Amino acid sequence: MKNFYTPLLVLLAMLVGGSAIAQEKTYKVALDGTFAPHAMPKLDGGVEGFNVDLAEALATELGAKMDVTAAQWSGLLPGMQAGTYDFLVAPTTVTEERTKNMLFSEGYLNTDFQFAVKADAPEVTSLEGFKGKTIAVNKGSAYDKWARDLEGKIGWTVESYGTNADAVQAVVSGRAFANVAGNTVTAWAVKKTSGLKLSYLHSTGKVFAIPFRKGDEELRKTIESALECLKTNGTIAKLHEKWFGYAPAADAAAVTVYAGFGVPDLAGYDATAHKPNCK
Repeated sequence: MKNFYTPLLVLLAMLVGGSAIAQEKTYKVALDGTFAPHAMPKLDGGVEGFNVDLAEALATELGAKMDVTAAQWSGLLPGMQAGTYDFLVAPTTVTEERTKNMLFSEGYLNTDFQFAVKADAPEVTSLEGFKGKTIAVNKGSAYDKWARDLEGKIGWTVESYGTNADAVQAVVSGRAFANVAGNTVTAWAVKKTSGLKLSYLHSTGKVFAIPFRKGDEELRKTIESALECLKTNGTIAKLHEKWFGYAPAADAAAVTVYAGFGVPDLAGYDATAHKPNCK
C-alpha cells in the first residue's frame, strides 16, 4: 500500500507545483534604458537604475514577474496605448493633459528642478540668488526653456550644451556657476562627479507616477496597492538613497501614501478608500 501511494503523492505535488508556476502573473512593462539614474545600460548587458529596482520590488511584493523592455522614450506611451505593454515603469510626469488620455497611479517621486554648483560655492536659497550667474542647461530640454523664460526676470545668463553631462562639466570647469536639471538627474550627477554639491531646489508640485491605459482601473488598483506597500515598508526610501545619494524628505512622494487611487485633483482620480494587503 505504501508503494502505491508514494508515487501518487509525488505526482500530485508535482501537479500542484506546476500549476502554481503556470499561474504566476507576468506583466509586460517598459522603460527608457538611457535615462540615468532611473535606467541605464550595464557593462555586462541589461539595464540598471532606480526604476529597474522599483519594477523588481513591485514584482516581489505582487508575487509576480516583470517582463521589462528597454526602449526609446518616444515609443513607450504609444506602445502602452496599443497594448504592447501593460503599463510603464519609466518615470512619467503626471500632467493635466496626460490625465485626459491615460490613468496614473499615485506619485512615487517628486519631479522638481534642482541646481548643482561647485562644492565650495556659497549657499543659494532662492532663484534670485543666481542673479548675475551663468546657468548651464541641456539644449532643448524643459530646463533650457524654463531658464531662458526667466532670464530677464532673474538676471542670469543661460548657456546651452548638447547633453546635460556637458552642462555639468561646464560647472566643474568654471564656465558656468550652476547646472539645472531634474532633481533626480542632478542628484545622480552630484553623486558621480567630484567637487559638486546640490544647491537650490525649485518645487514644481509635479510627480512621477505609473501610467496605465484608460479602462485598466483594476490593474491600477493592484499595482498602486503594491506601490503603497513599498512606501510603507521603506523600500522606495532605500532605493532613493541608493540611487540619488540622500534620504527622501518626510513629506516626499517616495514615502507618502495618498488616499484613493491616482493623483488627487486630476482627471482619473478615484477617491475610494482602501487598505493595501502588504506582505
